Amino acid sequence: MESKISSGTIRELDENKELENIKKIEAVFFLSARYLSLKELVLLTDINPLMLKELIEKLIQRYNNEESAIEIVTKENMWKMDVRQEYISMVNKLATGSSEFTKAEQETLAVIAYKQPVKQSIIIKIRGNKAYDHVKNFITIGLVQAKQIGHTKELKLSDDFFDYFHLQNSGNGVLDRPEDSEEDNN
Repeated sequence: MESKISSGTIRELDENKELENIKKIEAVFFLSARYLSLKELVLLTDINPLMLKELIEKLIQRYNNEESAIEIVTKENMWKMDVRQEYISMVNKLATGSSEFTKAEQETLAVIAYKQPVKQSIIIKIRGNKAYDHVKNFITIGLVQAKQIGHTKELKLSDDFFDYFHLQNSGNGVLDRPEDSEEDNN
């Protein structure tokens, strides 16, 4: 006796597979906390690139339709999961309880941001020798870019810095305020 699979069963299997793939993509975005390329997503999820793009669009629409505090952000054919702009200040209050950076690192990064482009030697004069480690860390994680100039490096903020701190990059080295800062609401 030959068993037949109905078109309804095939459709149900396809829907289950699609839902499972969307969950994979969502899990990768949730844990990555950075922009991911299509190539990285294919390697991590083992989903066909064409299908992957289609499912990312569905995920973007789902978050937009649900009016979620979470969104999928697109930049130069890369994607990441992030908190919507209107919830950034609330999340930052939570995040400041256990900052990723020490107070000294925060101060060093603030000086770089304020004075950029700035020679590393000037940062060391202002912040002391520990700043070498701070700068090395910022370069490693991509918040600061360094260009060798003679015996020192010229430091400036990277695009990742602006993404990380949800700031607007005016392109002229000047920090713009976030769109919804608390000061704007007072």
